[in-house]
Amino acid sequence: MSKPRVGIFGLTGCAGDQLVILNCEDRLLDIVALIDVRDFLMASSENDAACPLDVALVEGAVASRRDAERLRAIRNRAKTLVALGTCAVWGGVAAMDRGADRRKLLEEVYGEAGLRYDAAPTQALHEVVKVDLNITGCPIEKDQFLAAIAHLLAGNTPIYPAYPVCTECRMLENNCLLIERGELCCGPITAAGCNARCPNLRIPCVGCRGPVADANASSLLATLEEKGLDRQRIAARLATFAPEGVAQRS
Repeated sequence: MSKPRVGIFGLTGCAGDQLVILNCEDRLLDIVALIDVRDFLMASSENDAACPLDVALVEGAVASRRDAERLRAIRNRAKTLVALGTCAVWGGVAAMDRGADRRKLLEEVYGEAGLRYDAAPTQALHEVVKVDLNITGCPIEKDQFLAAIAHLLAGNTPIYPAYPVCTECRMLENNCLLIERGELCCGPITAAGCNARCPNLRIPCVGCRGPVADANASSLLATLEEKGLDRQRIAARLATFAPEGVAQRS
């Protein structure tokens, strides 16, 4: 039986999710033994850029016409397309200004030369093509990636935590940074899976994993305002990594 053909790609982003894959260390050889990685520019200079793929893992957001065209081409090649990381799933930090005048922004930053740049309001992958699976995170968690590969090889859909970071924080018996210290923490509406890494170090959650499915942003907003936090600052924090997702749930 032939191994599934896999491609790993990066659009506009920091490439952190691809680095997580390469940093799987002792598990990397096991992965390569189970799948046929045909197209992965970060890992190899010899790639098959045209072959059909069983699975395509795509990192980064769509921030230009070139990104959109490339993503559509990847989608046409792949049976299953996986959005890899917060930028791919939600748009990420680059999507914060998606409502601004793109032409004006380019001119302000680059002058007249900016008007020739290929740039568009940043979009998540699902806004351009059909996405079959989301693996969120900034960057993704190594264990969740390995679990996703195992599930896909078995023909199953991976199941990720359906609860917020706050739940993980309570499991670790941490004191609440929001309630007890009045800090701007996004834990109540952020998807779990990081084991409350930041709150466990007494650092408020910034929402880098995007919103949990049943996120109640309006309730969190009211609680933060009761703590005396500025509404504009709150809104900016909530929309830092997933402006589209937060808007849908507020």
